[in-house]
Amino acid sequence: SAHFTMEVKSTAVKQHLHPSSDTTWVDSFPSNIRPYLYLARVHNPAGTLLLFYPCAWSVTMACYAHGTPISTVWTYVGLFLTASQVFHAAGCVINDMWDKDVDAAVPRTSTRPLAAGDVSMFQAFVFLIPQLAFGVWLLMQLNDYSLRLGLSSLGLVVLYPAMKRVTNWPQAVLGMCFNWGALLGAASVVGAVDWHVYIPLYLGAACWTIVYDTAYARQDRDEDAKYGVRSTTIIFGDQIRPILAIFSAIVCSLVSYAGYCNGHGLPFFAGVGLGALHLARLLARTDFENKESCDATLLSNAWFGFWVWAGAMADFVIKTQL
Repeated sequence: SAHFTMEVKSTAVKQHLHPSSDTTWVDSFPSNIRPYLYLARVHNPAGTLLLFYPCAWSVTMACYAHGTPISTVWTYVGLFLTASQVFHAAGCVINDMWDKDVDAAVPRTSTRPLAAGDVSMFQAFVFLIPQLAFGVWLLMQLNDYSLRLGLSSLGLVVLYPAMKRVTNWPQAVLGMCFNWGALLGAASVVGAVDWHVYIPLYLGAACWTIVYDTAYARQDRDEDAKYGVRSTTIIFGDQIRPILAIFSAIVCSLVSYAGYCNGHGLPFFAGVGLGALHLARLLARTDFENKESCDATLLSNAWFGFWVWAGAMADFVIKTQL
């Protein structure tokens, strides 16, 4: 009986310490460290990848246009992958600090460390400081223009969670701050931004964010409406699939236009085409009335980012290495 009681308590503690019923690699860490790792979402690569790919597009496209060595591509891609992990983690902490009370009332988010009481607001703030410091240090490895450009996005990052209470389009604001790398990647390589190329890329990436975050947030539509959290998933209503299809077409058109302005060849557009097919298949297969299906769209959307980057990389290699 005592053994059974201990097992029940152990299971309850495990479920309390992370936001899903599935065991992750984070569970191998000591229980006093685990809540911080879940707070930073290190167990879920989706957000980091979605933040990273627009950076990788921009870096690769700039290197293609300027004929830089392939080592330059990998150097900046590695730096931006690290920065994406750091800034995504910091953004999750900021978001959870803003949304602690609402998260506690929503079943899907009630086990997040702040909402569940595993981490206090002060502890979360102290945890946030070194993340932001490391992120700023990473930006300082770039040229001065890129440093200023990167720091100018931090206001959007901090304000985004509040937008869920003042506008029906918080996903658009998220897209503006989440895809700053579409500008920053090119700036880091050449010390300037060709706005004719990278504004369409940035806007396309921002529309992509509207697509994947609206689909993902659909699982919380009823709770969001109940607690006054605004979202595109609410205003799109039953027309969510055709509206997201339109936004997906805009995404592919803007990214393709950016590639055209940058002088890309067939491999780039083949990558965008494969990405478009993936988005179409994903939209067709997603069951917007099923929470698990909506949840799965986030990581699956990262494949669109991968295919666009793969096309840009193939184009770069053919132009500079062959």
